[in-house]
Amino acid sequence: MNYKNYIAEFIGTFFLVLIGTGAVTIGNGSPVAIALAFGLAIVLMAYAIGPVSGGHMNPAVSLAMYINKRMSLTDMFGYWFSQVLGAIVASSVVKMIIASMTDTSKVPDGFGSNSYATISGGMAFFVEALFSFLFILVILMVTSKKFGNSNIAGFVIGLTLTVLIFVGLPLTGVSVNPARSIGPALYAAGDALSQLWVFILAPLVGGALAAFAAKYIFNSEEA
Repeated sequence: MNYKNYIAEFIGTFFLVLIGTGAVTIGNGSPVAIALAFGLAIVLMAYAIGPVSGGHMNPAVSLAMYINKRMSLTDMFGYWFSQVLGAIVASSVVKMIIASMTDTSKVPDGFGSNSYATISGGMAFFVEALFSFLFILVILMVTSKKFGNSNIAGFVIGLTLTVLIFVGLPLTGVSVNPARSIGPALYAAGDALSQLWVFILAPLVGGALAAFAAKYIFNSEEA
């Protein structure tokens, strides 16, 4: 059991969700600030915990890594548990901070959760699956033995998430990460909870498609 890896994934996902959803709620950030918060959190944790666990911080990424035989099934489930737990604890901290504030009139509802209101459920699924495919394909390519560059991988991955949020924030909030959606949804309830299946399943579908594309179209797993 790779306990150090699991602890690293817990910390990385905790940091990502705390900073990202904290920018939405506590910071009441603009779309640009929110995109940068999530993107920079990915960059920082990719370099901080990447050497330990690979810095997945996302069950869909771990699924893609498993499909392409970069990790075992046991480790994938261990990563999933650590990632989801990290996200839930992060959302608990955000909730605790908001509850302690004397003025919450400017704090948006929902704890930074993902949901869709301006598009249909089918389109929301398509957007999340597509964005997850693009995001995870980038991850697989820049971390592959054939094409990867460890010096810039973290920066490229964080920048990719940032630009995806620029486009998709008004549509779904851009999850591309089941753990990131599970944590806030448990506290937000309502639409965030009833629509959660989209933000769990669509990223996993996108991640699986990215794994196959990277391996069989671009031969990313060849040394």
